[in-house]
Amino acid sequence: MSCDELVEQVLFVNQHLKNSKEKATNVVFMGMGEPFLNYENVVCAIEILNSENYLNIGARHITISTIGIIPRIHDFARLGLQVRLAISLHAPNDNLRNELMPINKKYPLSKLLETTDEFSKITNKRVSFEYVLIKGINTDLIQARKLTKLLTGLDAKVNLIPVSRFRNEFSPALKLDMILFRDILLKAGLPATIRRPRGADIQAACGQLRLRNLLEVKPPKPV
Repeated sequence: MSCDELVEQVLFVNQHLKNSKEKATNVVFMGMGEPFLNYENVVCAIEILNSENYLNIGARHITISTIGIIPRIHDFARLGLQVRLAISLHAPNDNLRNELMPINKKYPLSKLLETTDEFSKITNKRVSFEYVLIKGINTDLIQARKLTKLLTGLDAKVNLIPVSRFRNEFSPALKLDMILFRDILLKAGLPATIRRPRGADIQAACGQLRLRNLLEVKPPKPV
């Protein structure tokens, strides 16, 4: 998407809300392709959204969600913006993440976490890690302990997100399993929350942003 198309989405929301005298106050770049593979346009849009001469949305209310494009994280850290960074993690080790997110083969966890740690130190901002909980794949307590070991020492928080159903591919974790998973992170000193899923009624929730006619995929085995 071009810079103006990105900004136009926020303008559309504001137009929709005008009768309530409200407007968009938080923006997350995600769900429409990888933001850091459209780097120049995303940065352009952020500058317009943040500018006091335009939409004046505070930088701390803007988040980029990325699968972990390391070179662009380096570049973004050095722009001096106070925009938040969220990393789509979804696995506590390379073997499982390779299956869930093939980009990990190019940018493995060790390099990604080294880069996010550098981002935190340059920007003085905590990084969020998004972890979609998929029943039978990445939700057992062994995975939770692996995740705490992986992230310990980083200035980070973890957003746990129950995956939403789509056909028969993945199922969300049981509520008790999510709570137990979260509690292990909390006991290890990692800030963690379970995010309430939204948008499932229009197939726009996490895990549903895909075409209906896609072939079903075989879920990976937990590693």
